[in-house]
Amino acid sequence: MYHKILVPVENSPNDQVILNHIQDLVSLTGAKLLLVCVAHGWVARNFDQLKLRESEEMRSDRDYLAALSEELRSKGMETDYILAYGEPSDEIIRIAQEQQVDLIAMTTHGHRFISDILYGSVSHDVRHAVNIPVLLLKAKR
Repeated sequence: MYHKILVPVENSPNDQVILNHIQDLVSLTGAKLLLVCVAHGWVARNFDQLKLRESEEMRSDRDYLAALSEELRSKGMETDYILAYGEPSDEIIRIAQEQQVDLIAMTTHGHRFISDILYGSVSHDVRHAVNIPVLLLKAKR
């Protein structure tokens, strides 16, 4: 059924919503988890072009991914992670295609119409750009 599941995380308590839900699916299918965090601050967005030093955001996200990955491995889940830089929806879509995942499982913040127009919606962009299933769970407020 599922062999590789991409789980975008954002270094926030919302991550536990999707991770708690997806653990049962991983147990049933034996799928490998691929955690993806996209640093999207100014330094991250310009990191390669301007040859900048890693920002605190980037270091914090990398440490978070490593710790989270280790926690999931200790629960018996095969887990890998990628720290990406730039526009979150673009990076999630790119990584999903490159890594040949067969499910994306992510949280949505449940913005309403005006907020989505002003801020955009990562989940909206991702689900309309990929040809694989996308599992969306509303993050708790």
